[in-house]
Amino acid sequence: MIQFEQITKRYGEVLALDNLNLTIENGEIFGLIGHNGAGKTTAISLLTSIITPSQGKITVDGLELEKNREAIKKRIAYVPDSPDIFLNLTAYEYWHFMGSIYGVPKETVNQRIQQLAELFDMTSRQHEAIDNFSHGMRQKTIVIGALVPNPDIWILDEPLTGLDPQASYDLKQLMKEQAQAGNTVIFSTHVLAVAEQLCDRIAILRKGKIIFVGSLEQLKSHYPDKDLETIYLELAGRQVQEKAGDDL
Repeated sequence: MIQFEQITKRYGEVLALDNLNLTIENGEIFGLIGHNGAGKTTAISLLTSIITPSQGKITVDGLELEKNREAIKKRIAYVPDSPDIFLNLTAYEYWHFMGSIYGVPKETVNQRIQQLAELFDMTSRQHEAIDNFSHGMRQKTIVIGALVPNPDIWILDEPLTGLDPQASYDLKQLMKEQAQAGNTVIFSTHVLAVAEQLCDRIAILRKGKIIFVGSLEQLKSHYPDKDLETIYLELAGRQVQEKAGDDL
């Protein structure tokens, strides 16, 4: 179980997260939903120890993150929102690098690389430099690198961006299998259809605050006559300015 307790993150005068309280259970796929700047990536960056909170604490299965960073980081697979990293390495070198960071035996790394490269149709390109890849190919490379160690917490920031339909489908199936095995999947997305298809629960963020936590069914039950997009935009979207033409 992952808990955010009264988490606040400030960047100077900017309040990126405002007193965030959130519990994510083991064995669920949990979606972070919101516009750009809502706080999704900040929450993910805090959990992955890229940044530290201005206030509050995060715990993972009762262990406080601040005091157990190395142990908790070894349990996390992270796919960032940009695949433009380690561009001078080949995909194969990057995957082995990721395996070595997590202390995975080389034989196991080779087995995982073979399985994942075949699944994501990367076998014939694995010895090419990442710099030569398209955005989608880079995204698949980073996804495979995160999955090679097979840790029990997957954190994915907009993971489907740039993936072709087959790779997107395959990743979603892996996410479901991960949750079914009792592990945790956390991902951010702007695509409500993906959230509806995958998530056991979601949190909608707006300007650093959570404005809804629960299942999509619970959300829709509060607005029985509206579609999901309309509900979301009313909760998290920009308000339509009345008399917008008055100043034109």
